[in-house]
Amino acid sequence: MHRFLTTDVFTDRIFGGNPLAVFPDATAIPESALQPLAREFNLSETVFVYPPADPQHTRRLRIFTPTSEIPFAGHPTVGTAFVLASLGDILLAGAETRIIFEEGVGPVPVMIRSQDGAPTFAQLTAAKAPEIGPPPPSRSTIAEMLSLELSDLGGGTWAPQPVSCGLPFLIVPLKDRDAVARARLRMDLWESSLRAYWAPDVLIFARDVQKNGSAIRARMFGPVHGIVEDPATGSAATALGAYLAHREPPGSEHLRYVMEQGFEMGRPSILEIEVDRHDHDIAAIRVGGRAVMVAEGRMRSNA
Repeated sequence: MHRFLTTDVFTDRIFGGNPLAVFPDATAIPESALQPLAREFNLSETVFVYPPADPQHTRRLRIFTPTSEIPFAGHPTVGTAFVLASLGDILLAGAETRIIFEEGVGPVPVMIRSQDGAPTFAQLTAAKAPEIGPPPPSRSTIAEMLSLELSDLGGGTWAPQPVSCGLPFLIVPLKDRDAVARARLRMDLWESSLRAYWAPDVLIFARDVQKNGSAIRARMFGPVHGIVEDPATGSAATALGAYLAHREPPGSEHLRYVMEQGFEMGRPSILEIEVDRHDHDIAAIRVGGRAVMVAEGRMRSNA
């Protein structure tokens, strides 16, 4: 029997944000059981935690969606930091504790804020510099795939663009929050236009928000990973940070965006994005948020 905990990530209240399952010590779980366990939870991601390969690092994470293992993801990184700190497996030193997780993309720095010995906020730094992918399908194809009108999509500087900071996403700007809410992914057109593309996951967003203090409204569709829609996507937020920073005017060295996601799913999530720029070159991208513990249990890994 293997111990697991669940947490809701990028929220300050239970049943909001993006749920995550974490096995804090996966060393005794057979390799053949990892994907079936993730499929059994059927959450966006499940994390299996191991001792690090490098003793200077904190832990090694393996991250699984219901259908595949992925090299990097934001809400599992933030959520696992929160879970391990809550358990005392990560010792919190003062107001901020800095750790490093080993993931498929390489070492991922994480900062944990705490108060009275308990974690209150965790923030990852993207392990990879932004990468721009090949030209995407036409705007008309993307609009039809999203069940939208062509006029709902941005153009010119704000045209769709594929970006990756460890996991690639097709970033699609929309004109307003209503267009974000109306979007419906047509699987037949996704299959023919995006499944084999460099960035098969789709992040749509608008600079039209619901909550005071937010700057971005977003949704993410990830059917290639068995995720019809994700309530909060930290890896997509890193890619969006790069997309937005490349379009900011000169002189802005430290950029900050608050992204709301998951509202259409009834799982409101708040993700905080920070981008450091030096002469238009992106020096660092960070994504963070809060989390709450939800459940704990034990699960068999064989019949």
